[in-house]
Amino acid sequence: MGKLDGRVALVTGSGRGIGREIALKLAADGASVVVNDLDDAPAKETVAAIEAAGGRAVAHAGSVTADGFAEQFVQTAVDTFGGVDIIVNNAGYTWNSVTQKMTDEHWDAILDVHLKAPFRILRAAQPVISAAAKAEKAQGVVRCRKVVNISSLAGTGGNAGQANYAAAKAGVTGLTKALAKEWGRYNVTVNTVAFGFIKTRLTEAPADGAGTIQVEGKEIAVGVNPALLSAMEQMIPLGRGGTPAEAAGAVYLFCIPESDYVSGQTLVCGGGFVM
Repeated sequence: MGKLDGRVALVTGSGRGIGREIALKLAADGASVVVNDLDDAPAKETVAAIEAAGGRAVAHAGSVTADGFAEQFVQTAVDTFGGVDIIVNNAGYTWNSVTQKMTDEHWDAILDVHLKAPFRILRAAQPVISAAAKAEKAQGVVRCRKVVNISSLAGTGGNAGQANYAAAKAGVTGLTKALAKEWGRYNVTVNTVAFGFIKTRLTEAPADGAGTIQVEGKEIAVGVNPALLSAMEQMIPLGRGGTPAEAAGAVYLFCIPESDYVSGQTLVCGGGFVM
């Protein structure tokens, strides 16, 4: 018996990196998972890994910023597994520039993926969660549901060259606190995990620090110069960057029954480093 048996989890950006580890961890503890990625292949790879381990999952590929995505994503959970119990808003990327060179496109793209998309998904899930909570109350059943929004140390302390990302992630904290107050009546806890330096494809890069990813036709520079990464790690009390699996562990803490009375909080997963 897993702690999440009978639960249905939606995890955005779960075809790769931290999101994949979150999906795998929730599934390993019994949750049925709706896996999302911008691209179909990574989403299906995560689903295959979950199923190979004896779990249940379905892929729902697509951009979280697309019109209609949120409603379709939630409906996939309802149609395939019968409801929604856990929502992890993880999808995102960075598109850095100093403020004077940051375009409206830079700003809008990052605010859309990190803040508007989670808002839309939560809005789309509300009727499903509300109806389930009312039915359970009438039957005398107590069931706690979970929302975990993903932020960053950039959102708690700012970061040069990331005004768009820092603003979006700070906004995630506000969204979390507001929703914790709105959805308490549905017995839903809403919390944030703010990541520090986690080693993923978005932070690791070739020796010259020049890496890129493709996001909806845009080529986005990613990666941090190895020398800078080494200096960053020296500032972390634990002496190293975190792994995606360790990042997933922090999210997991807010998804299990032991955290049923914790809501509206931000947990920093940064190896002891704080801004």
